Amino acid sequence: MKLLTKALSFIVIILLLSSCASIVSKSKWPLTVNTNPNGVKIEISDRKGFTIFQGISPTTMYLKSGGGFFAKQSYTLKLTMDGYESKIIPINCSINGWYFGNIIFGGLIGLIIVDPATGAMYRLDLENINETLEKKDNQIQAALEIKDIKQISASMIQHLVKIDQTNCVK
Repeated sequence: MKLLTKALSFIVIILLLSSCASIVSKSKWPLTVNTNPNGVKIEISDRKGFTIFQGISPTTMYLKSGGGFFAKQSYTLKLTMDGYESKIIPINCSINGWYFGNIIFGGLIGLIIVDPATGAMYRLDLENINETLEKKDNQIQAALEIKDIKQISASMIQHLVKIDQTNCVK
């Protein structure tokens, strides 16, 4: 009977002092970025605007899901490459399903102290980002200007073409 009481006490203490998401899950999550074309410059900033990662695609990095006690992290991913349109992609974190395991297994300490402090109560919303960058349109836009013949230079006058008014639509 004494051994059973000690065993039950040990199990209760373990359950009260553990935290489910911190044990079963993690607080840093992998994010893989693939782009078309490859070789795109990647810059990731956290919610405070600090650059926390710079690299070239394709790549994988690990991002923290917690941003402080009971605060989730968020990031901004910027993709840039010469000759291509830039893209900005938000990366958010949401509640980790394992956090609710504290109700059964982790106890009060896991629920209100350990998982919120370690950031394990959150997880990244995305695991993979696959983006295609569009080429910039470098064509010069033609513009039509109507000017009086007295407003143009003599060198431009020699390039003028007379329009036959008999073929014009009325």
